[in-house]
Amino acid sequence: MGASEQKKMTLVALILMIFTSVFGFNNIPRAFYLMGYGAIPWYILSAAAFFIPYAFMMSEYGAAFKDEKGGIYSWMENSVGPKYAFIGTFMWYASYVIWMVNISSTIWVPLSNAIFGSDRTSTWAFLGLNSTQVLGILGICWILIVTIVGSKGLQKITKITSVGGTAVALLNVVLLIGAIVVLIANGGHLAQPVVSAATFVQSPNPNYQSSISILSFLVYALFAYGGIEAVGGLVDQTENAEVTFPKGVTIAAIIITVGYCVGIFLCGIFTNWNDVLSAKNVNLANIGYITMQNLGYQIGQGFGLSEATSLTIGAWVSRYTGLSMFLALTGAFFTLSYSPLKQLIEGTPKKLWPGKMAELKDGMPKNAMWVQCAFVVGFIALVSFGGDAAAKFFAILVNMTNVAMTLPYMFLSISFIYFKKKTSINKPFEVYKNHSWVVIVTAIVTFIIGFANFFTIIEPAVRGDLKDTIWMIVGPVLFSIIALLIYSSYEKRTKGEV
Repeated sequence: MGASEQKKMTLVALILMIFTSVFGFNNIPRAFYLMGYGAIPWYILSAAAFFIPYAFMMSEYGAAFKDEKGGIYSWMENSVGPKYAFIGTFMWYASYVIWMVNISSTIWVPLSNAIFGSDRTSTWAFLGLNSTQVLGILGICWILIVTIVGSKGLQKITKITSVGGTAVALLNVVLLIGAIVVLIANGGHLAQPVVSAATFVQSPNPNYQSSISILSFLVYALFAYGGIEAVGGLVDQTENAEVTFPKGVTIAAIIITVGYCVGIFLCGIFTNWNDVLSAKNVNLANIGYITMQNLGYQIGQGFGLSEATSLTIGAWVSRYTGLSMFLALTGAFFTLSYSPLKQLIEGTPKKLWPGKMAELKDGMPKNAMWVQCAFVVGFIALVSFGGDAAAKFFAILVNMTNVAMTLPYMFLSISFIYFKKKTSINKPFEVYKNHSWVVIVTAIVTFIIGFANFFTIIEPAVRGDLKDTIWMIVGPVLFSIIALLIYSSYEKRTKGEV
């Protein structure tokens, strides 16, 4: 069997790959923290109006361009044009840079949970530096280590990724079995009671009472389904791609949606929002560990064990959660430190990049990885030494990531209309055969993304927190300007070469 045949993915392997790329365990406790059971309808709406139709768009692109190396850049370049493709892809890539800035500083929360059984990062002070600054320095060390190891090649990376994926898959099993055990032990009584149908619409969170804040939650639901476009580039590695790929996408989409909705409900079985999640020290970075620690505690209480024993069980469940999340994030971080960058460089013209940026050594864009590393280091230093408390620091980063990560979806969905119009593109697999249907689906997907981002951006300003709104706008605007500058410089340099 040749090397290329060995690498071909089966349907099951593809579903697992999509599941691990898209499904984020942390999205479950986060959703419950922000909206309670009220998150469930939004996750279903996002799956129906965004994730499933968008996943089909990606599989149509993927099947049509399965021989192209540049992923989403090639898709948009062939459909609309190179400048549009570059701005969309650069923003998509830049959102992963923001993600790396975010994770470099927040990956210490799961590590703290793994070691101590609780999040102690807010107490970490060293040589007169406060906790936010210490996390910033740790984050800078982290990205340097990842870049050194990552630039050495692919084999090392795949090993880390597989361990992390398995650990988090087991975390979902712990949540499911643990919640059922608590439910039985409490005689079918839910910690977060379902009073009426309104329980599945209203949020117990005082910050999510206004219609604007509830609508802004939609971006969290969309964000929970992010990552499918990265999988679109795997079509050429899938056996019998025209049939297997769309089937895999559909099955994975249904499993992920059901998984999220069931997971959010399970949180309510053992977590009373006001008793557990209303404390000041609960934030978006540590909510997953607090929820799982509470699961361990409630299991102990359900079996009539002492307070001390229940707390010990809680600490151990929190340690396991921390270790699993640390491994999974490490795996994802290594993959994403080179994968989007490689796709950007392989898809775009070599002359677009200054100097030796576009060079690949050992299949890795080593020079570009170091430039990327320098950018991440600069960004971490800016945010962590710019003042403000830890919760605010995490919130700004999460907000910047959400908006910057979901905007490129609009580029891809708008480009889909042009893709369908071009008869010169061979389309071996088509879900959307009717032009009116293409326009309707594109309009719905684009509207949902725009709508979610609009409300996410204006929501802090409406609350009087203009700074957050500005940060969310800064991310995408900054990256669009950088992309335009890079592209216009390339156009000037190559003007006389045509």
